[in-house]
Amino acid sequence: MKITFSNSSKYIATFIGGAVLATSVAVAGNSQQSGSIKACADNRTGALFLSSTGNCASNRTLIELGGTGMNTKAISSLVTPSVVSIAVTSGSGGGTGSGWVYKSNNSSSFIVTNNHVIDAAVTSGTIKIELTNGEQYTAKIVGRDPGYDIAVLQVQLGNLPVMTLGDSSKVSVGDPALAIGSPLGLTSTVTSGIISAVNRPVSTGSVDQQSYVNAIQTDAAINPGNSGGALVDSQGRIIGVNSAIATLSSGGTSGNIGLGFSIPINEAKRVIDEIIATGKSTRPVLGVFFDPTYTGIGARIARLSTGEGAEKAGIPVGSIIRSIDGVKVATTDAAIVRIRSYVPGATVSVLVDLPSGGSKTFRVTLGSAPSL
Repeated sequence: MKITFSNSSKYIATFIGGAVLATSVAVAGNSQQSGSIKACADNRTGALFLSSTGNCASNRTLIELGGTGMNTKAISSLVTPSVVSIAVTSGSGGGTGSGWVYKSNNSSSFIVTNNHVIDAAVTSGTIKIELTNGEQYTAKIVGRDPGYDIAVLQVQLGNLPVMTLGDSSKVSVGDPALAIGSPLGLTSTVTSGIISAVNRPVSTGSVDQQSYVNAIQTDAAINPGNSGGALVDSQGRIIGVNSAIATLSSGGTSGNIGLGFSIPINEAKRVIDEIIATGKSTRPVLGVFFDPTYTGIGARIARLSTGEGAEKAGIPVGSIIRSIDGVKVATTDAAIVRIRSYVPGATVSVLVDLPSGGSKTFRVTLGSAPSL
């Protein structure tokens, strides 16, 4: 369940699900807000509760979270109740991972995790979530998207604390970040670090079920079992879904070496909303088949899909993609990751080296295809 990074053969990107499987190796109100976040601190216990009005009851004190630094203690208290542990059992064994509450009403809640966390239970098996108070509940799969490594679960339990969404497009290198999840089954674990890089092209998974992530890279400690958990910013807003780690080993999954990768929340949200609405999701399509034998810089087009965007735009077969919307493309995986970061129907500028010589920029409207 491993594949090399798209831009390096020295490292291996690996899923970070938890426990060892019996027959295989272990794999590794949602409103966007700006400015500070207001919360109420219980005067007796110190527990934090979001305040949508900026007012608190007499037994609680109003505090503001945010600013240039990160109050890790306050953020941890605020966000941890929205993160759950996930245990999967199936005929082939079992595993563990993490998830977080996306939506909740009076009777049920939607939990987001990674597809590889729950993949073993798709055809048979059970999925249980565990809250921070130790209570466990059976969950069902609403839908999943292996290409983005996203899955949505539902539990018949209402009024759970939901995660506040951030804006991953505004994340910058050096920003503080917290990773929250259940590494190695250790529930409600919080680690801190910074954003190490953005727009990092990472591919993980097997050949028949491969995911492509335009990832946020962090040095906050992420380990097996953190999969599906939350990467949050200095205001306690989720900016990424923790999904993979880098390892120098060629054997089993290793632990943290300071290279963790998260699916940007803006990218994940579209997939999550589609799954909740329809049970399925879509992916954007450039309309090309890449040449797998090409080893140079860029991504060479071997053939075109009839009637899709690249053909309509006039890109000739044999062209080598150099950049997409000004972002350089070094490999085929990088090209796939970059396209996957858009929504179906978006129009992008594709700079190519033409087979006849010279370069040209084409405006391509992306098509749409089912993810499964």
